[in-house]
Amino acid sequence: MRYLTPFLMVIASPVWAAGFERPIPQAQSATAEMWFALASIMLIAALALVNYLVMRK
Repeated sequence: MRYLTPFLMVIASPVWAAGFERPIPQAQSATAEMWFALASIMLIAALALVNYLVMRK
């Protein structure tokens, strides 16, 4: 272990670390908006169905 520690310290050195680059947000396509709208409608329909089934009991 005593030989491994200096080796790990060299590998984990901040010199090798890359600088942080902020991600650039991408525009949302019309297809993605359509799928999001469809998923939202399906979620609301599923919640309405669950509400109906629970209230029926």
